[in-house]
Amino acid sequence: MTDTAATTALPDKVDPSTLAELRSDGTDHVLIDVRTPAEYESEHLDGAVNIPLDTLKEDPERIAAEIAAPPVMVCRSGARASQAAEALSQAGMQGQRVLEGGMLAWLQSQQDRDLIRGRERWDIERQVRFVAGLLVLIGVLTSLAWPPALALSGFVGAGLVFAAVTNTCAMGMALAKMPWNGTAEQCDVDMAVQRLARR
Repeated sequence: MTDTAATTALPDKVDPSTLAELRSDGTDHVLIDVRTPAEYESEHLDGAVNIPLDTLKEDPERIAAEIAAPPVMVCRSGARASQAAEALSQAGMQGQRVLEGGMLAWLQSQQDRDLIRGRERWDIERQVRFVAGLLVLIGVLTSLAWPPALALSGFVGAGLVFAAVTNTCAMGMALAKMPWNGTAEQCDVDMAVQRLARR
């Protein structure tokens, strides 16, 4: 792709009320939820197709080629959805949008509208807060007996600052791959692509 501006531009955003209107008036679009299968199983928008961010990044060209309508990317807060939109943009797709504020914004403004709920799970951000807090606590308590352990707390703090500045999270990506963030039925990419192509 020779147009570098297209690959570096921020993806278009759609707020929850506008997305609700698109869904109500039948405007052609598809929803791609890029959260983990466990997060998707916990709650998702009716009709959304689950393709986790890591899976989408493995073969964005294939997914971009198969999508039959302009996609709206969905995640918890909008960060992973923006990364997915960028990956599709680099694969040559145009017209994709990101749900601004993600599921958090949808739940705040639309509440239970078009929402499918399943077994409740901790989302990735909550897991990151728990693990980071636990590591800091372990570092501080251990440092009472062995002072060099305080470096663990500093390392976690530096990692959180880096995650905020770059809008990426290595700990979140690692946690997303953990067995408890899967489901009995993991994302079937072939089936997901077929669903996107049929619309």
